[in-house]
Amino acid sequence: MIIKGIQKTSMVDYPGLLCATLFTPGCNLRCPFCHNAVLVTGGDGGGRIEEEDVLWFLEQRKGRLDAVTITGGEPLLQDGIPEFVKKIRDLGYRVKLDTNGCFPDKLYALTKDGLFDYVAMDIKNSPALYGKTVGIEPFDISPVLSSIEVLKSGETPYEFRTTVSKTFHTEQSLREAGELIRGAEYWYLQAFKDSGNILGSGIVGYDEIELQNLCKVLQGYAKQVILRGV
Repeated sequence: MIIKGIQKTSMVDYPGLLCATLFTPGCNLRCPFCHNAVLVTGGDGGGRIEEEDVLWFLEQRKGRLDAVTITGGEPLLQDGIPEFVKKIRDLGYRVKLDTNGCFPDKLYALTKDGLFDYVAMDIKNSPALYGKTVGIEPFDISPVLSSIEVLKSGETPYEFRTTVSKTFHTEQSLREAGELIRGAEYWYLQAFKDSGNILGSGIVGYDEIELQNLCKVLQGYAKQVILRGV
């Protein structure tokens, strides 16, 4: 398990809980709006943090932190993630996974074994625009569709989330993305913001009023459609 970074305290990465966030390197996608460009491309990103150092830190924070979020990059590219998550859970923490949904078999195995308490999965765009949005064309969306079904048919609490920009998303493309997850519990629309460390350039975001209007028109695709990050 390779860990490139740690945010020692976060109030936003695990819904309702105070968590530490672990960042893993590498990703199979190249989303131009990704705000973790160095991690995605496998760059140094601040050096490697050893597992035992992470576990020592979490041991010291017992009683002050509630949970751990594992994000990336794409964490399911990592070897040894089941064993590492078990060690975190043995310390009494809840564990959340952030994933792009491209590895349904791994997602199924990990959720079936009850290793994660919460999963946040990206829904990038409509099927027709998925490849453009993830920076890979042509793109086979079938693993993403399988991961959607894994979460919807399983017992692990989850959310779907879409980072929204004018450059890649229209109301119609978001409606088509909504059809992919219809009936889900939660769908979060996340405002695109340029972190200064994105893969692409010239990406334009929606303003808050526009995002609020999109959120309204997309109600019904999930039981709750919620705006985040404005």
